[in-house]
Amino acid sequence: MGKPRSARSTGGTTRVRRSVLGALAGVAALLATGVTAAPASAAPDPGVMTPSAQERALAFWTPQRMREAAPLDLLTVDRSDVRTQAPRKGKAAVVAPSAPTSATGPLALPHGGGPWSGGGAVTKTAGRVFFSYQGRTASCSGNAVTSANKSTVITAGHCVKLEGAWHTNWVFVPGYHDGQRPYGTWTAAKTLSTPQWTAGEDINYDIGAAVVAPLDGQKLTDVVGGQGLAFNTGYNKAMYSFGFPAAAPYDGEKFIYCSGTTTRDFLLSKDHGLTCNMTGGSSGGPWFTQFSEATGTGLQSSVNSFKYNFLPNAMYGPYFGTDAQNLYQTAQSS
Repeated sequence: MGKPRSARSTGGTTRVRRSVLGALAGVAALLATGVTAAPASAAPDPGVMTPSAQERALAFWTPQRMREAAPLDLLTVDRSDVRTQAPRKGKAAVVAPSAPTSATGPLALPHGGGPWSGGGAVTKTAGRVFFSYQGRTASCSGNAVTSANKSTVITAGHCVKLEGAWHTNWVFVPGYHDGQRPYGTWTAAKTLSTPQWTAGEDINYDIGAAVVAPLDGQKLTDVVGGQGLAFNTGYNKAMYSFGFPAAAPYDGEKFIYCSGTTTRDFLLSKDHGLTCNMTGGSSGGPWFTQFSEATGTGLQSSVNSFKYNFLPNAMYGPYFGTDAQNLYQTAQSS
């Protein structure tokens, strides 16, 4: 692995340098067990997959390749990294879930990480993300949300684009567990991110989205439902975080969650912070406010993004402000 990069200014924002932390090694590192991916055709535009590329991606992701996909590491940040641009804020806005809901129950005791056994809609809307990156197969997490096109998945920015390159062979597998794909494999027709992540990989804007193509004549949220979203709703919230961590001690086969009251990052970013032991592969998994354990529905308000290399049990997720809202609007209208 190379030495950590120095931060550099890009278009008025600062690109965060990432450093190494054991199993959460630097931003571009993948576990050595990743298999070599077949070359993928270049997309005609950033983040766009042609119909033929979608067909190749669907054929590419065999059960074996999914099992062998290396987790894309969580981003890690060192004390010497400089501050980045604060997220733009606007009026609070909420998008209601399209999955069945009920009154939100009381928050369970804080949970630092373990298998989710509550069932509900989240076991269908959340899933694993697989893609090709730097010649290897890799995995992240993602979540289906209510959208006008019924085809929008929210994930982390580094799960769609990293080190200046858009990932290829990108697919979403909702409800993944123990190697099973109960709701099919959905190929991305388009992946996109916030302007700040796309241009300079600003840690405060590590948010991505995918618009997936129909599968067997059906659209994604008609099959699995969609979670709600919340933008510009503040800090210090009771939240649940979900994902498919695949780096030790996890193996990517189980659906893991953390819960508790978030804090605002007091160091280098403007992110939410949550005590959570999830590892690489959980990147892009959803964070919910107003989450109901009874129905497994809530308002997605962030995603798993990064850890400080000196705080291995604290997960951070970007604030869903105006630019996150704009990204969602662009994705759902695509």
